[in-house]
Amino acid sequence: MQQWLRPLVRFDGEPGVIRTAAGLDVAYREEADELVAAVTVLDVASLSVIDNVVVRGEPEFPYVSGLFAFREAPPLLEALTRLSVEPDVLVCDGQGLAHPRRFGLACHLGVLTELPSIGVAKTAMGHYEPPNEQRGDWSPIRYDEEIVGRALRTQRGVKPVFVSLGHRFTLDAACELVLRLAPRYRLPETTRSADRLGRSMPNEE
Repeated sequence: MQQWLRPLVRFDGEPGVIRTAAGLDVAYREEADELVAAVTVLDVASLSVIDNVVVRGEPEFPYVSGLFAFREAPPLLEALTRLSVEPDVLVCDGQGLAHPRRFGLACHLGVLTELPSIGVAKTAMGHYEPPNEQRGDWSPIRYDEEIVGRALRTQRGVKPVFVSLGHRFTLDAACELVLRLAPRYRLPETTRSADRLGRSMPNEE
């Protein structure tokens, strides 16, 4: 399926004006065999949350390296359909082009929704040299000698985040957006707000 959908991904062209950005995150509660898919939509100018949705359920696909989207995409797609605001971009807590088959979670969700999307991961998929220490410094991420993303320093002296394209975005525009979304902390506020929402949900009885 990844190989079939991969040709539909577009990495060219500017995404247009980005006023709202959705953060997508999935939390797992292993003791209850439960997942919580959280989506928050932020106003990019103020970074305030203007909409959010949580979907709870059981994982229907095992954890398999390289097939992460088959575990997380279904509940995230359901959450996206429940939003009252359609976001201008999806900011996924995971990979996009930085993937063995160049089709990570951000690509998968972007193609299925036809929304612009990017991946902002906490760990790198591929090889990179550490970027310089200033905010905005970056270095390329390579996988099998192909550039698949950037290690981006969002705060001075803090470990970088790993940006890769999902759909209908350029890498320059993606990094510019991530910096706008991360004025104070390492992770963008989209990711932080979705993570907080998912973790705040009480356990089901």
